[in-house]
Amino acid sequence: MIPARAWLGLSIWAMSAAALFSLQVLSQSPIATWPSFPFVPEAMTTRQIILIYGVLPRAAVALLAGAALGLAGALLQRLLRNPMADPATLGVSAGAQLAIVAATILFPSVLDGNRVLVALAGGAAAALLVFLLGWRRNFEPVTMVISGLLIGVTCAALSAALVLSQGEYLMSLVTWNGGSLSQQDWSAAGSLALQLLIGLPCALLLVRPLSVLALGDNGARALGVGLAGVRVLVAALAVALAAGVAANVGLVSFVGLAGPAIARGIGARRPAAFLVLSSLIGGLLLWFCDGLVALLASSLSEAFPTGAVTGIFGGPLLLWLVNRVRQTEPLPVTEPPPVRRSTRSLLSVCALLPLALVVALGVARTPNGFDWLATADIWDLFPLRWPRLLASSGAGALLAIAGTILQRLTANPMASPEVIGVSGGAGIGFAAAISLNPDAGLTQLFLGAGVGALVSTVVVLAFASRRHVSPDRLLLAGIAVSSFTSSILSLLLAIGDQRSWQILAWLGGSSNTATSGTASFLVIAAVMVTIVSLLLNRWLTILPLGQAVPVAVGVPLRRARISLIAIAAIATAAASLLVGPLSFVGLMGPHIAYRAGYIGGGQQIVAAATIGALLMIIADFGARTASFPYDLPLGLFAALIGAPYLVWLIVSRK
Repeated sequence: MIPARAWLGLSIWAMSAAALFSLQVLSQSPIATWPSFPFVPEAMTTRQIILIYGVLPRAAVALLAGAALGLAGALLQRLLRNPMADPATLGVSAGAQLAIVAATILFPSVLDGNRVLVALAGGAAAALLVFLLGWRRNFEPVTMVISGLLIGVTCAALSAALVLSQGEYLMSLVTWNGGSLSQQDWSAAGSLALQLLIGLPCALLLVRPLSVLALGDNGARALGVGLAGVRVLVAALAVALAAGVAANVGLVSFVGLAGPAIARGIGARRPAAFLVLSSLIGGLLLWFCDGLVALLASSLSEAFPTGAVTGIFGGPLLLWLVNRVRQTEPLPVTEPPPVRRSTRSLLSVCALLPLALVVALGVARTPNGFDWLATADIWDLFPLRWPRLLASSGAGALLAIAGTILQRLTANPMASPEVIGVSGGAGIGFAAAISLNPDAGLTQLFLGAGVGALVSTVVVLAFASRRHVSPDRLLLAGIAVSSFTSSILSLLLAIGDQRSWQILAWLGGSSNTATSGTASFLVIAAVMVTIVSLLLNRWLTILPLGQAVPVAVGVPLRRARISLIAIAAIATAAASLLVGPLSFVGLMGPHIAYRAGYIGGGQQIVAAATIGALLMIIADFGARTASFPYDLPLGLFAALIGAPYLVWLIVSRK
């Protein structure tokens, strides 16, 4: 029987052979016919020009970009002692992507000669936020990954909003963001080569401090290693490597995760060997994936960005790595609130809901500013406004309930509906419905999204049914499914046809599509989910106390997890049909309710549902009036509200 390490070694050689074969296929020229150096385009045939200025630079970019990402992932994993850390899972690549998109649209002159610096600034800002969020919990692995995902979602929301605001002529920017390796000269390859020539020696100089950090914070301090300085240097180097790749080829996902994972599986234990081998494997892996993309393009006549294809492997890889993450004891959901509210005080919170609905119905923005409409005007607009307001409030309540359940189930304050994969599954179902029938109606789209959400839920529930799975690993399983579905959506977006625009519009979320039927459905669903959650109040109260306490008091842990995740998934899927997958209401609602003093499970469910509904009413009002006379996407506007809330969470806790 062949050992696992031998299989991994054979896999590397197979990737190398496949990459060389793909190079030969792409060139469609025997090596003997390749032109000699120095290259003179005037003396070369068309096929030779394509080879020298298209095929070979693309192969070089694949190798160099993959090597840089593999090295960046290895540095982050050694620094955080977290096998799931890489530039994609920590939001660094998404931050760099957002900076490039924003500069392209808003300040195009800034990009001239400064593309790498712009990407570096965006990646560094995202990394800083993730590390600050993780610092509150001692860089605990699950919190770092969740924080990275939430920051990445925020960056994706901003990028999508910018692209949607500029019309169809920027669809090429969406394609580039998918990680396109197509080249027309050697400039990108030269930039990446210089970056790697500087980055690899710098990484090797940090081998000793990284080895000491593996002993833990106390051991490192005892040996005189400055923890803050080493962490800043290693993180800065990893961010610079990832930002350079994002600036040259766009967003390439999970190569920085796969390279170190394969290197670790082969048996690389010494830090220097681990860094070098991770870089080598990352380069070969991206080259191999680019060869697959070229093969698909030749057979399907459809060019997919390589970065979007690599992301498809990320979900299964994350699931495989879940059991390798070190387990930590769950911490309290949040700090104790200054005062504990009574159940009776919930009535005052619930009373705000009809008041907000009345204000949203009666206030309008005119060319002269905000104004209260006359009674006749309110009734004229009532048929247009009430469905979107009720639908928004119902979706907000559903998301807040799902977030409350997840935070109490996992005892992690960063848990939210965005991380369990259901929204992404709904998006894939939505895309499938469009692909099968370009003229699909609202019912068909809802059915497709529901089936996709159901499949994602089944995958997460299958993982949750394991008896000894801890809450943090359960959350990571949801993140893996979410990453997989997001990669498929990115792949479909990169095609660039009308279907891509429909998917992009769904990602943004829109309350304009709300009808009386959808509004009634969402409100009824919110009421039913609230009632069912209240019936499970005992589980919601006991589960945050850890794994030992629920077992000791007779809580059926497996059945409780499956039931609660099923409820959260149903609520998330229903809400995602209207607002898309980018809302932060499921994160904000439970936090605000708890800080207001509603501590008990049932109290927090009702308060969070009410606050979630209020937040979505505010988001709908803002989306309708912020860019008068045009409407902004509802989900994106809600996500933009959530971004400052994340920053507030960072600075408000000790």
